[in-house]
Amino acid sequence: MTLIAERAVTITEGLAYLRDLMATYAKRTPVASVAVLGNAPLGPSDVRAQAIDDSDLVIRVNSFVLDTPGEPRCQGSRADVVIWNRITRPTRFTFDRYRERLYLLAEPMRFHGRPEVWPMSWPTDLGFVPLPNAEVLPRIGDELDIPWRTQKLAPTTGFTAAWLAFHLFPESEIRMSGFSFIDNPGQTEWVYQVGGSSPVAPEHRIEAEARVMTDWLKEERVSLWR
Repeated sequence: MTLIAERAVTITEGLAYLRDLMATYAKRTPVASVAVLGNAPLGPSDVRAQAIDDSDLVIRVNSFVLDTPGEPRCQGSRADVVIWNRITRPTRFTFDRYRERLYLLAEPMRFHGRPEVWPMSWPTDLGFVPLPNAEVLPRIGDELDIPWRTQKLAPTTGFTAAWLAFHLFPESEIRMSGFSFIDNPGQTEWVYQVGGSSPVAPEHRIEAEARVMTDWLKEERVSLWR
């Protein structure tokens, strides 16, 4: 097993502030468990859904969905922190109860010069915090071991969320679910729990992301809920 200390990311003042901000929205503190959800299809599972909802902090991304009363339980019903990007196709859950959640804007392609856009779907009074590219992107790029600067590459939002959970909460149990590329790193299309699909963007390197996340799973504190 790889020890946490061997792969730990240096927690700078900016990352410490981000961690503390995320913890403010947790169901319980100190944060002993973090659930982080991608948006791949998940079948019904009361056990999985309960494990997610029982977590101290639940992080979701982009076009996420939540369990609703009267329907089979799949992915839990909580969302404490939402990490999303400017081209997210919102679901009916994305901005529901937005005043009760922390919204972190992932915009790695702004680092490479992509222009800023303001989607009409955003609530006019939405408060959000941009993820600090200078703090996050170099560290993710180094861990993925990809030429992210020269080839203008970017991590997926799902991997970014998992990376933050893994590194900002190094003593916590990490419960991951909804990450199809861990089992299928060669996929060229995203299929979503909400329905529909889209191609994997050319700036992503999900093979590298799958390799890193598979390595994380060697730690006892990290689990994948299929």
